Amino acid sequence: MAEVNTGDGGGGHGKHDKKRAKKLSTRIDMTPMVDLAFLLLTFFVMTSTFNKAKTMEINFPAEPKAEDERQKVNNALTFIMSKDNSIYYYYGEFFPAANKDGKPATELTKTDFSKDGLHKLLLDRNKPTIEEINTLSEQLKKGEIADTTYKRKAIYAKGNKAALTVLIKADDKAVYKNVIDLIDELNVCQVGKYAVVDMMPAEFELVTAAGAK
Repeated sequence: MAEVNTGDGGGGHGKHDKKRAKKLSTRIDMTPMVDLAFLLLTFFVMTSTFNKAKTMEINFPAEPKAEDERQKVNNALTFIMSKDNSIYYYYGEFFPAANKDGKPATELTKTDFSKDGLHKLLLDRNKPTIEEINTLSEQLKKGEIADTTYKRKAIYAKGNKAALTVLIKADDKAVYKNVIDLIDELNVCQVGKYAVVDMMPAEFELVTAAGAK
């Protein structure tokens, strides 16, 4: 509240004294304004949404029971990152040369981050899952299913046993940024099952030989 004091000290009591203007003393009570400021501050703090830390979910598999146990995954695509932004991949289970199963030795194929490289490869390999999620998206837009139903079915489609599984491996010469870019591309291509795993010695030999060419 504001108060104005009009004291009677203006002079002019004598006959020939000039009357002086009365001095006004103003005092503003800031208490209500301070109370309002704290109320507004409390309101904004309680109703604000704080930024959540941006994290990336990476799955790590369980340790194998035996040292020589190969990683057996259905519909698996393995990427191996190496020097000079190199990306090698192979599909299915890994078989070294002269393996006891008599299978043909696994060969690595090189690709890159171009739209006709890694992106196209993932789209082709994960086509059934992408088509299923696109169908769910259309149903969501038309109001045929609820948002919660869409999310639940999309998660199931990505985690289905027949869906594509990606294993990510990197040697000591790979660039960390390339691994992150690969994971981003997996999310873009609706790949829900992926994990960062250790490279086997036989795979390292293949990558080293491919990089030396």
